[in-house]
Amino acid sequence: MSETPTPIARRRTFAIISHPDAGKTTLTEKLLLFSGAIQIAGSVKARKASRHATSDWMEIEKQRGISVASSVMQMEWRDCVINLLDTPGHQDFSEDTYRVLTAVDAALMVIDAANGVEAQTLRLLEVCRARNTPIITFVNKMDREVRTPLDLMDEIERHLGMDAIPFTWPVGMGKNFHGVLDLRERRMRVFRPGEDRLDGGDETIDGLDNPALAARFGAELAQAREEIGLLSEATAEFDRAAFLAGRQSPLFFGSAINNFGVREVLDALVDQAPPPGPRPAVQRVVQPSEPKFTGMVFKIQANMDPAHRDRIAFVRVCSGRFERGMRLKVGRTGKEIRPNTVVAFMSQRRELLEEAWAGDIIGIPNHGTLRLGDTLTEGEALQFTGLPFFAPELFQAVEIADPLRSKQLRTGLMQLGEEGAIQVFRPHFSGSLLLGAVGTLQFDVVLHRLSGEYNVAARLAPTPYRVARWIHSDDERQLKRFIEENAHRIAYDVVDAPTILLTHAAELRVLQERWPDVSFHALREHAGRVFQTDMAA
Repeated sequence: MSETPTPIARRRTFAIISHPDAGKTTLTEKLLLFSGAIQIAGSVKARKASRHATSDWMEIEKQRGISVASSVMQMEWRDCVINLLDTPGHQDFSEDTYRVLTAVDAALMVIDAANGVEAQTLRLLEVCRARNTPIITFVNKMDREVRTPLDLMDEIERHLGMDAIPFTWPVGMGKNFHGVLDLRERRMRVFRPGEDRLDGGDETIDGLDNPALAARFGAELAQAREEIGLLSEATAEFDRAAFLAGRQSPLFFGSAINNFGVREVLDALVDQAPPPGPRPAVQRVVQPSEPKFTGMVFKIQANMDPAHRDRIAFVRVCSGRFERGMRLKVGRTGKEIRPNTVVAFMSQRRELLEEAWAGDIIGIPNHGTLRLGDTLTEGEALQFTGLPFFAPELFQAVEIADPLRSKQLRTGLMQLGEEGAIQVFRPHFSGSLLLGAVGTLQFDVVLHRLSGEYNVAARLAPTPYRVARWIHSDDERQLKRFIEENAHRIAYDVVDAPTILLTHAAELRVLQERWPDVSFHALREHAGRVFQTDMAA
């Protein structure tokens, strides 16, 4: 038992967040390249294409790079096991990103040095701040003509609501980008463009006051030294406790496409990011060092292998040790499972997983047994909290060209709904399914996947609905009466949680006044458990 904390202390689990096109996918690839998980830039794309057909929808999203369908990659660096969770960049897939952020202990924020902090980054930062998730900041694309580092740092601090503490500082930019000054190691790392392969390390020059630096880098170095002088007077010292509490963010500069600054980020993840921490459950707080296994399903991906129509449940190991074939209890249903074909994602050595520890992400093949938010234990009745579902703002009805394919349509929509790709509602009085989304791109993705994965040609039709709220009451008779009186606008989601669909926000205010014993929720957890009441119209 004394050895159990050792592998857990070696784990680092983090998500990469950014606005689209900030360079997140490039940095992801270079982290894998640098750590030795892949051997040449671009190989992740090849693995993605051969293993994950569902990534085809990224064509619709018009993203390029290495956005892997599994969103999970594992690598090793300096004797630490690093679990990297890639997040969708587009705001229309923000729900998936929010759920991924519940499974990590830290976040790496990528900023485009030309554009600064952008809209989607702000939304993700709000989620991180709400959870006090420690954030490491990487300012990318310094090899281009960009904004001044002081200006970027000021904007980052304003939007983060925390102090940005420079660990490195750029010398020049664009064609005159010479490298970064490592303020903690007191040396300069010299930039060399075009390093698409790992070649054994960068040139470094010791001593920030080394006369050789001024001789080589002239005006750009003088400017950097002046900026550092200003920072030394205005910036607080780095405090790891403040970082772990979400009050400070280590700040790095570099160029991901040139592999520059990647080593510093990996070192910061090992040295500063926290190992797995405690996880709140309804019943109690679960500590990662507890000997017995617990885990939470935070993502489900359908049809990763189209030949077998499989579904993979992504499980964050919250405590203890997982062993292949062990008996696990599903908290929601009480059913027992014995997963024997559990996989690690992009593992350096193997696909089939024999063991995993708190902090790791494992994939359990799943044929409808597991749902988003499910808790797995060795027998204890537990329910982890915090996995969010948001009331959709856009609604479409689904029509099918060939009525003989109705069964396939319903199967496809229910599976995609369980996956979280879209919200699916079954009206109280109708057999037709309704789709709810946060962004319009979700509808395009669903039609594309219905066609490609379920061989169903479907089209969308407008609906009058503009507002949805999950409903709940401690008085079951009141809830039943409410549903009966409003049955024409009641629907049920994939976990059969009752929902009221409305055409105008004003209707919600009227219902709240008329039914004081019924609560209306814009946010719910899995299994229908609502955790935030929406009292605003």
